[in-house]
Amino acid sequence: MFDIVVIGTSTGGLKALQTLLSGLPAEFSLPVVIAQHRGKDLDSGLCEYLAECSRLPVTEPDDKEPLLGGHIYLAPRDYHLLIEDRSFALSTAQSVRFARPSIDVLFESAADAFQTRAIGVILTGANSDGARGLATIKSRGGFTIVEEPASAAARELPDAAIAQAAPDRVLALDQIAPCLVMLSESKQSDQLLRPGTAGTAIYYGR
Repeated sequence: MFDIVVIGTSTGGLKALQTLLSGLPAEFSLPVVIAQHRGKDLDSGLCEYLAECSRLPVTEPDDKEPLLGGHIYLAPRDYHLLIEDRSFALSTAQSVRFARPSIDVLFESAADAFQTRAIGVILTGANSDGARGLATIKSRGGFTIVEEPASAAARELPDAAIAQAAPDRVLALDQIAPCLVMLSESKQSDQLLRPGTAGTAIYYGR
């Protein structure tokens, strides 16, 4: 039912990603694409660090590289990362909300490419980049998850995403990986989908 997971985060994202990725099993079948705000002059060791806490391979994709299931992809620093025709595109277009990579850019491209088959996840962050992109995924019929603001290191992004996107789930950080596993398994995912056609209810995982 779902073909991709996109994750957006900024301030506090390193710890949040460590928790989330460590909760995904080696047999997790979907590709996971991450936009983490990163300074363009910072060391590139984030990818290696995340690989240490993940059972899945973690890489920074090249332009035109195909999207593969069971892999985690991290947007390279100082590039927007987009998905086009099930492959990646790197862009040096202008920063969005002072960010490159931009969460909105990644999420909107995933919504265009995958429509109802996209899962969008917003984690901790200190600005609103990502809220609009999550709303786009929701508007195309994708499934949307936001970290509970109370558990986030910086709650501005989760608060903005809840306000703009009316996500399908608002979950404590440690509950997001189990939710993604359930959604990736077609026989169980129907248990988690929003009821009816309203699609505006927020379900808390506690």
